[in-house]
Amino acid sequence: MATSEKERTMVLELILTGTLVFGVRTVKKRFFPSEKERKNQQNSNAGNIIQQQSKKELIPIKNGQRANNMLNREIVFSSISLGFALGGLFFPPLALLSIPGLIYTGRPLFKRAFNLLKSEKRVGVATIVSIIILGCVALGYLIIGNFAILMFLLSEKLLNKVTPDTKAKLIDIFKLTPNQVWTLIDEVEMAVHIDKVKPGDFIVVNAGGIIPVDGVIVEGIASIDQHVFTGEGIPVEKDQGQEVFASTVVLSGKVVIEVKHAGEETTLAKIGQILNESLEFKSTVELRAHELADKTVVPAFILGGLTWPFLGVQSALAVINSHFKYKMNFIAPISIINFFKIASENGIIIKDGRSFELLNKVDTIVFDKTGTLTEEQPSVGAIHTFSKYNEKEVLRFAAAAEYRQTHPIARAILKAAETQELDIPSIDDVNYQVGYGLSVTIEDQLIQAGSLRFMEMLEIEISPDIQKIQDDCFIKGHSLLMIACNNELIAAMELIPTIRPGTKALIHNLMQRPQMTASYIISGDNETPTKLLAEELGIDHYFAETLPIDKAKLLEQLRDEGRFICYIGDGINDSIALKQAHVSVSLSGASMVAIDTAQVILMEQGLNRLELLFDLAKDFEKNMNTIFTAVTIPALISIGGVFFLHLGLGSTIILNQIGLGGGIISATMPLLKKKKK
Repeated sequence: MATSEKERTMVLELILTGTLVFGVRTVKKRFFPSEKERKNQQNSNAGNIIQQQSKKELIPIKNGQRANNMLNREIVFSSISLGFALGGLFFPPLALLSIPGLIYTGRPLFKRAFNLLKSEKRVGVATIVSIIILGCVALGYLIIGNFAILMFLLSEKLLNKVTPDTKAKLIDIFKLTPNQVWTLIDEVEMAVHIDKVKPGDFIVVNAGGIIPVDGVIVEGIASIDQHVFTGEGIPVEKDQGQEVFASTVVLSGKVVIEVKHAGEETTLAKIGQILNESLEFKSTVELRAHELADKTVVPAFILGGLTWPFLGVQSALAVINSHFKYKMNFIAPISIINFFKIASENGIIIKDGRSFELLNKVDTIVFDKTGTLTEEQPSVGAIHTFSKYNEKEVLRFAAAAEYRQTHPIARAILKAAETQELDIPSIDDVNYQVGYGLSVTIEDQLIQAGSLRFMEMLEIEISPDIQKIQDDCFIKGHSLLMIACNNELIAAMELIPTIRPGTKALIHNLMQRPQMTASYIISGDNETPTKLLAEELGIDHYFAETLPIDKAKLLEQLRDEGRFICYIGDGINDSIALKQAHVSVSLSGASMVAIDTAQVILMEQGLNRLELLFDLAKDFEKNMNTIFTAVTIPALISIGGVFFLHLGLGSTIILNQIGLGGGIISATMPLLKKKKK
């Protein structure tokens, strides 16, 4: 027995000697490197980042599921192995059966520890757990060794749940265009596969069809829904000579389009390429718990090494075991999952647990304008009258004309008429002119409502004053609906973007937070409406007439200035910016690309929950500080107990489990408090 105990001690001394020597070398290289080591480290870091990103690019979606299945299988084997070890309390030979399971399930852990030493020249949580497990095997503590591996595997599973790799989701989401299109060849429409379409071809898109290319209309008129691309809810009227983009939808009309860009060259495809090729900030971020656990490993080894000459190898092992190891990695995801639940119950879906920690660092909020700050449905503004009819009569005619329509402009007019409690007359006859307007018979009068083009098609005279109103509306970003009676223009109705309710107060409250220093609007609209909106909402800065790809460049510029950014957007054209931001938020009803890219989804189609999101992040930070205290105090007591009370490995393990229990209780308290309320 004495020989066996001596051999075990020698094994432990060998393990600790090697670790201590490496720990000293690591400290020297990290804090006191030579010039040659500094240059080598810089080159190595750059190479590792590129290599790691390249590997991520090549991993197919199914590999993530395969890794998850493997982790589940190892948890099952580890549980069985622990069962054998526990059985050894009653029938000692059973404990020996746990050793193969311990070695098998510990393989990923040992491999990770080895790779840290070999590739990154450092030690981490995997290293410290590996040493504790080897020490437990050497001393015959098989229950403790198996339990340590099981807890490590469970912490990995929880960590994977709250820090997902969403990159895979972006690989196939750009299949938003049809596979078959109609091309025009010698005045004959022929169906061809989209892959055969090339610049210079002519394609035909009918009502209800998705435009599959970027191009220019050469024939026809149409009302086009660009919501999925820009977030703009109001359809855009387009005719000969105007640009159209892939993924937008022809609501009404028929157009012949000359192809300018097809396939991989469309604006949509280029956005997809940038999304898939760019390294998002979130993928380089670790949870604070994970980072903290890794950073305290080297001090734990050094303290264990200093303990060894004075108190012996088992005391040194007890000091090293006092490190909280995987416990923060195990408890932090429990806290995150509880906050996920609280957020979801309040209409906020959070897809990445790192968002809570990142939100507390945000000092700059950037809003997309269209569809984010403004609603899909506009509001009726000024009504310019040019005849005997007053504003209410004009609104009454317009409401009657649009009564059976469902588009945003019709809903805005009907809402204004309802607000003024107007009696809407019935219509006798209706004739809808594709894309531009409609004509109805009301009380034996022909009422025509539509765009300026519609009036020109009807050969209704447009005075210079009306043209000036049209030009002013264009500059301000307003739509203008013309109303004619019996082929004579009687009024023009402005339709202005509707700011989402409560947005101004929300932005004011957000900017009152101590961490906030700046706010921005980024918009593809003209400068005047963007500037006016920024002034109305109290937003500090704005960027107007911005192309989708340039949005990400502007965010990169802000990041280079040292700003920590939360970006809020809802269109495909926002997806690159969403990915480049430190924290990304989208809205329910946004384009699928924006929803897939964003870390946070506000489910009420508005910004009202944004302030609550920041409140939850602050509560999460407080909760994590409480958890850290609950885990750290037993660790400090363990270290003190080794030096002053001569506690052994078993005692430090018990104290560690007390810390684990305290941390779990702290992690669940926010959800328990909410249920009591």
